Order: sequence, then C-alpha cells, then structure tokens
Amino acid sequence: MIRGVNIVKRIVAILIAVALAIHPTFAWGAPADFNGGVNNEYRYEEVVFVTGEPITFSGTVKIDEREKGNIKTVRYQFDLKAEDLSEKTRLTRRITYVTEYDPITDKGQTIAATRLNGFRETIEIGKDKYELEDYQFSKSDVIDKRPASDFYSGNFKARKYYTINRDEGEVTIDISGGDVGYENFWGSTETQLIEFSISSKRNIPNEDDSTTTTEHTWNGTVNIQVSDSQVKTLSYEKSDVDLSSFIGGYIRTTNREMVSKYEYDLPVMKGNIPDNKKRNKDDISLSLKMVPKVERLMVPKFRDVQGHWAQTYIEKLYSLDVFDTGENFFVPDAPMTRENFIRGIIRACNIRTSEQNQKKTSSSRKKTPEVSPFKDVSPDDPNYEYIKEALSKGIITGAAKDLFKPKEPLTRAQAITILIRALGFAGKAPNPGYYTDFSDDDKIPSWAKDSIYVAREINLIEGDSYNRVNPDKAMTRAEASAMLVRFLEFLQKDLQKDYRENIIF
Repeated sequence: MIRGVNIVKRIVAILIAVALAIHPTFAWGAPADFNGGVNNEYRYEEVVFVTGEPITFSGTVKIDEREKGNIKTVRYQFDLKAEDLSEKTRLTRRITYVTEYDPITDKGQTIAATRLNGFRETIEIGKDKYELEDYQFSKSDVIDKRPASDFYSGNFKARKYYTINRDEGEVTIDISGGDVGYENFWGSTETQLIEFSISSKRNIPNEDDSTTTTEHTWNGTVNIQVSDSQVKTLSYEKSDVDLSSFIGGYIRTTNREMVSKYEYDLPVMKGNIPDNKKRNKDDISLSLKMVPKVERLMVPKFRDVQGHWAQTYIEKLYSLDVFDTGENFFVPDAPMTRENFIRGIIRACNIRTSEQNQKKTSSSRKKTPEVSPFKDVSPDDPNYEYIKEALSKGIITGAAKDLFKPKEPLTRAQAITILIRALGFAGKAPNPGYYTDFSDDDKIPSWAKDSIYVAREINLIEGDSYNRVNPDKAMTRAEASAMLVRFLEFLQKDLQKDYRENIIF
C-alpha cells in the first residue's frame, strides 16, 4: 500500500505554466550549482570543507541561463567571503554547464544530459590558496511531462581536484548524488542529495626543522540535502471599507525558500595538521527566503452561492479564472458536465492549450481544416482545445468509441479518474485483486478502481458518512468545485511536503 505520494530563471521566482509535452526545454526552481548552497535575491551561502574544517562562505551569485533549440547553457559566477574568520578569505568560482534535451514525444518524456563547459575556482584562506585544477562532471535526468506536473529525477557524478599553494599538496573531492523534483503552475521543488568523499594530503614543515616537511593525510565525508521550493497560496482579504462594490477578494502569494543541511564526518584539525584518531561529526543548516510576490485576483460576484456550503470553493475557482462564466449565477446544485470539468482542470493547472500556442506562430497561410478526435466535439466548440489538450496529455479518454459525450453529467468515478491521470499517478495502484476500504467497493467500475484507490491513499478524496465513495453518482457543480480545490491544494502543499519535508526534515 502506498502511504502518500512519496524548481529559476536568474534569482527571481519564475511563474510559468506547464509546457506542452513536446516542448524540449525547462525552467524550474533549482539550487545554484551542486555544493549545497542557498540564496535569495541578494545573498548566497555555502559551507566549504577543503581545509578539513567546515567554513561558511557568503556573498553573491550571478546566474545566466540561455536557451537555444534543445540546448540550455547555465553560467554561475560566485564571489564569496568567510565573514566569521578574522584572516583574509575569498572564494571565486566561474562554472558553466550545458544541458542537451532529447524529447521522446510519443512517451511524453525527455532525457536531459548535462556536461561541464568551463570552470575556474580559487579559495583563499589566510596564506593558503586552493586552486581547482581539474573538474569532471556528468549528469542525466529523465523528465515526465505528460501529467499536470512535470516530474523529474536524475543522477550525477563528479570529481574536483585542488592544489594547495601550487605544490604543497592536493585535495580531491569525489561527488555523487541525485535530484528529484516537480514543477507545475502552483509550485515547484527540487531536492538534491549530495555526498562528498574528501581526501587530502599536504606537506607541512616540521616544527623542529623548517627545512624538512612531513606529509599529512586525512579523509572525510559530507552528506548534503538541499532543496529549492516555490509555492503559490491563496488567502482571502476582507475589504476595509463599507461603501464598496465588493466585500473582499482573494490574494495569490508566491513564496520561495531554499533550505540546506550539511552532515559531516571530518578529522579533528590542529591548524593544518589532522588528528586522525579523533573525529569531528556535526551538522550545519542554512536557509534563505525570497521576497514574496503578491497578486490580487478577480472578485467573485455570483448571486446564488452566498451561504452555500461550497461558496468558498466556488469563489476561489472563479477568482482563478477556472470558471469564466459571464453570468451572475453559478447554479451550484446543477450537474457538472464532462466538458466543463475538463475545462476547469486545464485552466486550474494553467496548461497552455494548443490554440494559445498557435496564436504565437500563426501565419496568413491557409490551414488544412482540423479533424476532431471525437465525433461529438467540433473544432469550433469553445471547449474543443481544452478537451483536445486533455486527450493529448492522457488525462481523458473517450466515453465510447469516437465519442466524448461532453454534455453528459460527470460521475464521481469519472472525476476522480481524470484527477489522478492529471497528476500522473494512474499506475500507482497495487496489482489487480486488491480492495479499497470504501463500503461500496463492489460498485466501483473496474476502469476507475485504480484511480479511486490512489485518490484515497493520497487523501484526495474521502467517503461520505457511510464511508461510501458513490462512484456512479452524478456530481453537482458545487461538489466538483470542492474536488477541484482539493486537487489544487495537493499541487500546492502535498507535493512540496513529499519532495522537501519528507526528505530533508
């Protein structure tokens, strides 16, 4: 049984919609470089271990991202100092990575390969200078772009080789790790798990005879967990005045935070000489937040939802432009149709429809008339592009051969199946033969059982007072609104918890 479902252009938060499945490049929130550092708009912090002792450096990082075709180039420029040390310190680093994307369009996935394209790094601590002479790096990710969220996972290997004062010694850091992340309109998180294996050898003059030296060696490990997380939240603010055309409205706030934890096992150092019989084991945590971005949303003015149990859900979705009705009445207890629910899903996830993308590349040339995948949905239908996009992402299938039945009432089983497919979790149910814990499990259609099981496990749905899921019950517009809001809350909160809190904390 599953127990729940177990990222930046420059240094500002990116608010972008989920791209089409065939789009080759990506822009999500991600920690800068692969050293466990955190940053906000003004400051960058990182812990350095080349001396055998943890030293926190801080300063600035500049990030330049450029995309051309299937290739993205990212350049980092770090200028840092160790503010807690009295002696002179400076860290300068210039690193460039190039990522090539290989879209596998029929699977809705992309393979990304990242390589190093240039490096220069110098660390000065007092009279000592550590210079990065060689840096080997390889990284690969797989990105699944079919669902409403882009999910990705990758692995990387690297080795850094530093010289100490040119010929006094060397430090080698073997790096291995991986990253997991997701990105959707409502939030993004990337968490990196990194392991440093450090070995150092250095010739140090003897105290009794400075003309001779003794080679001292030490080894240590550092485990790093760093996460860059961005989330949008909705809050309601009541109007401060009485003589206004509305009593309040919703605010969408975008927050972004980076957190990092370094756990290290190093020798006890006396100056530059290690005591390899004693170990220094501890951890250091870093955290920085961006300035929140605030957006006021449209003010809902439906006349028939005041006091209704679903009023808050309906008004949230109206403010988000999920329901774009120009009428003054929402009719909350009327049946939700299949086409309106699909439109709501696509709008709620802010997925670009092909119609919106075509506007960017439209030309005066006469186009071949489009053939609809469904006989009962015309390309001229205002909901056609939403239905077509949902079909291309695997969110829906037809109700029958070549038919979508857009005007038919939506059942709970259909709605739940659509939401689970939108999340990309359709394959997370156990092997056939299992039962859900709903009292009307025997009434769940076979095609919906996997989705209903997963939806219950991730707390997307719950049973009624009799623990029934009521799979064949037609949903009202109010009930569908409540389910859509819970779906958005999952995209906002639950994914972040799984990709950050459950890993780091």
